[in-house]
Amino acid sequence: MNRTFWNLLLVSPAILGLSSVMSATAIAAEATATPEANQLATAQSSESKIAEIVGEIVAEPVAAAPAAPENLALNSSVEAAQTPVVNEADAEKIASIEPETSAAALQTTLQTPGSDIGLAAPIAPASAAATEPLAAAGAAESSPQASDLAEQISQTETPGKIEVPAVASTPATTPATKVEIAQTPAAGMGGPIVPVAPQALPAQPSGTMSQVTSVTQLSDVRPTDWAFQALQSLVERYSCIVGYPDGTYRGNRALTRYEFAAGVNACLDQITQLIGSTGNLVTKDDLAILQRLQEEFAAELATLRGRVDGLEARTAELEANQFSTTTKLAGEAIFAVSDTFGDPIQARDANGNHIRDRDDQTSTNFGYRVRLNFNTSFTGRDLLRTRLQALNVANYSAATATGTNMARLAFDGAENSNFTLDELYYRFPMGKATVFVGPKGLDLDEIADQASTFGNSTSNGSLSRFGVRNPAVFRGPQGAGASVSFNLGSFRATAGYLAGDGDAPNPADGRGVFDGSFSALGQIGFFSRPFDLGLTYTRKYNRAGDVNLMGGVGSLLANRPFDQSPTASDNYGVQVNFKPSSRFQIGGWYGYTKAEQLRGGNNDATIQNGAITVALGDFARQGNVLGFVFGVPPKVTESDVARNRNTSYHLEGFYRFQVNDFISVTPGVYVILNPEHNNNNEDIWVGLLRTTFSF
Repeated sequence: MNRTFWNLLLVSPAILGLSSVMSATAIAAEATATPEANQLATAQSSESKIAEIVGEIVAEPVAAAPAAPENLALNSSVEAAQTPVVNEADAEKIASIEPETSAAALQTTLQTPGSDIGLAAPIAPASAAATEPLAAAGAAESSPQASDLAEQISQTETPGKIEVPAVASTPATTPATKVEIAQTPAAGMGGPIVPVAPQALPAQPSGTMSQVTSVTQLSDVRPTDWAFQALQSLVERYSCIVGYPDGTYRGNRALTRYEFAAGVNACLDQITQLIGSTGNLVTKDDLAILQRLQEEFAAELATLRGRVDGLEARTAELEANQFSTTTKLAGEAIFAVSDTFGDPIQARDANGNHIRDRDDQTSTNFGYRVRLNFNTSFTGRDLLRTRLQALNVANYSAATATGTNMARLAFDGAENSNFTLDELYYRFPMGKATVFVGPKGLDLDEIADQASTFGNSTSNGSLSRFGVRNPAVFRGPQGAGASVSFNLGSFRATAGYLAGDGDAPNPADGRGVFDGSFSALGQIGFFSRPFDLGLTYTRKYNRAGDVNLMGGVGSLLANRPFDQSPTASDNYGVQVNFKPSSRFQIGGWYGYTKAEQLRGGNNDATIQNGAITVALGDFARQGNVLGFVFGVPPKVTESDVARNRNTSYHLEGFYRFQVNDFISVTPGVYVILNPEHNNNNEDIWVGLLRTTFSF
């Protein structure tokens, strides 16, 4: 017992000394913590005002804890356990701010030069996921990156920088995340915008890897460009004005004020989103620049918003009242005033002998043609064409007019002013081929490409029926059938079979698709920008009572070399068109036909025709065309029955005046010399004034 007592006496001086040291340390720590706690208590009175300014930054006061000053890298991660420091001067300035929660007041407050508060980053409620990187940073300090700018800022050496703790949405045991509100001097519009460090950027969501997230992804922007730093900040820091979807920025093209206003508006929306959802730094200078831009382009932004609202309203109205999501209407109307001059063809018998002479009995007439095309596409590459047509235009081949097909207009006909179904076919791609199939109105010139100056339109091209296309290969029985065209760049090949409109749907003997009148076409062609060439072969069969070899073009004998006996023919055609420039084109065609009589005799006939066409584009005014046609209409040059002994010539001139994109006016005239290839016939003149409306 005494021995134990003496041992305690020997140890007691050491215990007393250690107790004294520990007490002194605790007193010193308490004295250091008290001023810091007092400063934080003073700043708590203005926490509600700061919350209103930066989107409710602080929802609850966070308990103060001792924190020693340390140097921090700009935008780098800090330990979550650090406590923000608010000096008394800054706390008094914050407390003096009157409550104002409007967006305009927020921007004004944050960007007033006299204010010591600069919004550095939006404050988001801390979550467990958000605090994990900070915890990792506390465990192992990461090395600075290049975009961190390696600028060390001391809490004790940088006046005007106020650190505010973020509100933690996790339990009280979770450390609060600290963000910065940076106070920097105003630099004006031209001040640099410092990019945020990569680790401060939000993670790229899955499925959006194609979006531009770095300025290096823009193929036409180089680090040596004078605007590289500004673009880097816009793209990598704010994700606004990031370029076009093809990975280009197109920085050298002209910019309208409306486009710039749209870009500013997009940046404002992105900044608002960043303030509300991320921890990226948004400096006071940045907001000041954006505010000045917003004020500068306030009128354009308002106009842009109004235009967008108007477009949305119109789009909604169109969607509610649209005719179809797959069909578009394309219409055309022609007004035609025409007349013929000269004596009509003398009546004659089957042997060509004149029966009687007649005087010109034609009068000036006013006709029309209206077409409504319903163009339907189901895939974007196909076309279902449905055409309704009403037609009433003088046919000058009638015996009561000129009596010859050579005087016919390009768009003549009569349907008693009733709308009828004129075309119905479907076109669709199949690999490198294009397929046509249709039961009504499918023509030879539609399934095969035209190497002709005026062969694509009867409403804006040649005035005469002969001047439109080569009648030997592109006129004949047609209307229902199918074709396939192979497009191999400039080289194209086409094969098609068409039956007559009247025969294809008729089940009677000698009619139908294969037993009635038909045309089988094959063509190879070379079509390029300066030169077009087409080589065409067409096999035609005309049943008894439906013989019309040239499709109503040329002499009566050329259309019916054996009267109404069944006739088969092999037709060859070559078409060329030379286009050295958009202002000048010269082309033409030659057609050769070998016809044979199939019943009632074994006779043959040879029919030929040819033409030269000239077009002067943009003549006297852009869009206008001056056109000429000179040729020989189809003529029977050899025959076992009868042939044309003389030669007719077709001379045509017209001028198409393009009033606007929708209206054109075409006056013109053509003359037939020696009509019906007979020198005894008087020349026939045809005058026409055609007005075409497209809609």
